This record gives sequence, structure tokens and C-alpha cells, in this order.
Amino acid sequence: MTTVAEKTSAGTSAPPPGVIRKTSAWARRAPLLPALIFMIVVTQLPFVATLVISFMDWNAYYPDERGFAGLDNFIRVFSDVNMRDAVWTTILLTAGVVLISLLLGLGIALLLDRKFRGRGAVRTMMIAPFLVVPVAAALLWKHALYNPEYGLFNGALTWIWGIFGADPPQPDWISNMPLWSVIFALVWQWTPFMMLILLAGLQGRPLDVIEAARIDGANGWQIFRSMTLPHLRQYLELGALLGSIYIVQNFDAVFTITSGGLGTANLPYTIYTIFYNAHDYGRASAAAVIVVIGTIIIATFALRTVSSLFREEGR
Repeated sequence: MTTVAEKTSAGTSAPPPGVIRKTSAWARRAPLLPALIFMIVVTQLPFVATLVISFMDWNAYYPDERGFAGLDNFIRVFSDVNMRDAVWTTILLTAGVVLISLLLGLGIALLLDRKFRGRGAVRTMMIAPFLVVPVAAALLWKHALYNPEYGLFNGALTWIWGIFGADPPQPDWISNMPLWSVIFALVWQWTPFMMLILLAGLQGRPLDVIEAARIDGANGWQIFRSMTLPHLRQYLELGALLGSIYIVQNFDAVFTITSGGLGTANLPYTIYTIFYNAHDYGRASAAAVIVVIGTIIIATFALRTVSSLFREEGR
């Protein structure tokens, strides 16, 4: 009876181990290729087209003057006063929403980390604002809350002032504080997102160490300052980075609540006006490329934070 080695030496030789590993690796990756090709077609090809257009002098009002513009569109973007104002507005909007959402999310996460009756239902209700369609949320704040005639805020002022028999103020919230009106609407929507991230971080605290600190006489504030907050540092960074990525690109709230007026036009809305109102496709594409590059830089830091969290969890 011939052995396997004899058959191998007499017939075809077995493939080397490296070829077997490569074949098995391709066999595992092959089912993902259609999804990868689809993502490339949907996301990367439009970006490549935008990058090409950003180097062109292309305005729909002057179709005969289309041509290569080099870096002129990028120079015009950086030298445009309206674009600089939009950058500053975007920074203020993003920083305000992220900071307030993080603080509120941290407070709510600390409350929901405690055990009480109906905690699961309360957590579900707290997540609800994040699940609302952004345009619907903006319309809710614009008409149901901010409206000076029938909005909930002015209705509450009427009720409170009526207790004291005084004439209630009826401010026009959007006109009086336009940027804050957009910030509050976005804070309402993004606080649950921050709460979820921080609540996940609280669930990973070493409870035995915290219990030992309580036994040693540490109070709640000392435990929070010296143990809970350092543990949540990376989760706070992750929430700030991910929130910044999405809020920098926010268009719905600005378009719906203020239509970009009263100094609330951020970068996405300014790009929209350049593209659809001025029909300057080259300059709008250049501005969009700059925004994408900035978002990629922020996303890189976010990915590093996520990878560091996974490394710490694996220890």
C-alpha cells in the first residue's frame, strides 16, 4: 500500500504553505468584494470627480469659458470673506454643540448608570432624539418651540408671568439669537449620542477598585474626579471627535431653522449657495475638497482613539 508521501513524490507536488494561505485569505475576502466595489463606486468616484472639477473654471452662467484653472479656485476660497466667516461660524457651531452635548451627556450617563426602577425604559426614551430625522427635528424646534406666536417657549413664559400677573415677554428666539437657536436644536439631538458613548465607558469601570475607595473613606466627588473622570477621558475624546465629524457637515438645521441668514451660514450651507445659487461649480468643489480634507484629519484622530480603546480593552 503506497503512502501519501510516495503518491506526492510520484505525482504532482503539493502546493507550498504560502500559496495555501493566500488562497484561503482570498476565499475569505471574496464575499466582501461586491460590497467593496459598491462603496468605491458610490463614495470614491464622486470624490474624484469633485477633485477634478475643483481645478476647473466651471460656471454654469458662462458655459463657453470652461477650462483648467489650476489653484485659482482654492485661492478664491481662502481669500473669500464670506468663506472665512463660514469657517468661523462652523467652528463656533461645532465647538458649542460638542461641548454642551458632552457635559449634558456626561450628567445623564452618570444618572442612568445608577440602578432604579424603569432604568431600561428611561434609557430608551433618552435615545429617542438621536433617532429623529434631522430635518424633522429642525422643523420641530423652529415651529413647535421657537415660534413667537404659538411656540412652547413663549407659551411657558406666558404661563410663568401669568402667575405674577405681569405681561409676559414674547421674544422672537430665532431673530434674537440665531446661532444659539441652531446650537440648542443640535444639542438636543446629539446629547443622546454622547450619553451612549459615556455610558458604555461607565459600564467598563473597575467596580472593585471604586468600592475599595469608598471603604477607605473617599466621597462621591473624590471618586469622580480621581477615578471616573480619568477612566472616561478617552471616551470623552471619542465623543468629541465623532461629534465634530458629523456636526462640521451639518446642513439640515442651518437650512431649516435660519436658511443660513443672520450669521449662521456654516461651510456646508455656504458650499450649497455657491453651487446652486452662484452655479460656480469649480469654487464649490474646491471648498468641498477642503472640508473633506479637514474631516479626514479629524477622523484620523477618532480612529486612533478607537484603536487605543480596543487595545486597553484587550489587556
